[in-house]
Amino acid sequence: MMNQLCFYVSEKQHHEGMMLYEWLLEEGKGMGGHGGSAFRAIAGFGRHGRLHEQTFFELAGELAVKVEFILDDKTADQLLQRVRAQNLNVFYVCSQVESGII
Repeated sequence: MMNQLCFYVSEKQHHEGMMLYEWLLEEGKGMGGHGGSAFRAIAGFGRHGRLHEQTFFELAGELAVKVEFILDDKTADQLLQRVRAQNLNVFYVCSQVESGII
């Protein structure tokens, strides 16, 4: 089985001089992950309950970015350990998934 590991970050969050979603993608790639993607939300709310929507006048940086990987158990654990070691405040979800190519 594989794991779907998703991180939910603010589009304005930075870490080590780069956007946090880019940093996460680079870390996953460097650990041997075969693929990762970042998806920008068009609307949503988080743990604080404030609704954010993409509008013409809204300031940039208020919406979430979902960073998603499909990884084996070992690589998913390594990436989670790396994020924990950086003391990042990041919400994540990890689920077992079946994956393949048909």
